Amino acid sequence: MTVRVYVAIGSNVARRRNITSALTSLRASFGPLTVSKVYETRAVGLRGRNFYNLVVGFDCQESAPTINAKLKVIEAQHGRTADSAAASSGILDLDLLTYGSQIVETGELSLPRSDIRQAAYVLRPLVDIAPETVDPITKMTYRALWRAFVDKSSILKDVSDLFK
Repeated sequence: MTVRVYVAIGSNVARRRNITSALTSLRASFGPLTVSKVYETRAVGLRGRNFYNLVVGFDCQESAPTINAKLKVIEAQHGRTADSAAASSGILDLDLLTYGSQIVETGELSLPRSDIRQAAYVLRPLVDIAPETVDPITKMTYRALWRAFVDKSSILKDVSDLFK
């Protein structure tokens, strides 16, 4: 069964290089990607420089745990360790946001991720590529969730031109 998957990407260390390299790695692992705009955002919950955040979508036949494991391998290839994940830097964050319209609850995964409904830096780029997709938790489209989103202040600007 093929499902549409969305993955959030973020980096605040060597941002352009890490985002560009992550996109290359994701294409190699999963095939063609639908890519949102790239946004510069405030570092929420971390100290350090601003992040670049975006969301990609792709069609996949692999299980959610398999996809998540591949994302962790790509993060590790970019220098992310357990120590760096807990520190103030985001070398490269790859977070599986959705697995089709399924609600997945395992020890390791909770999908769709609550970040979709709680973090402007996740929801705004998701709206770019999936505005009419319905969130299985709220039963609202991502566009409607964005319209209702209260604190959009973490989104500073669209920096997509840096990636052309």
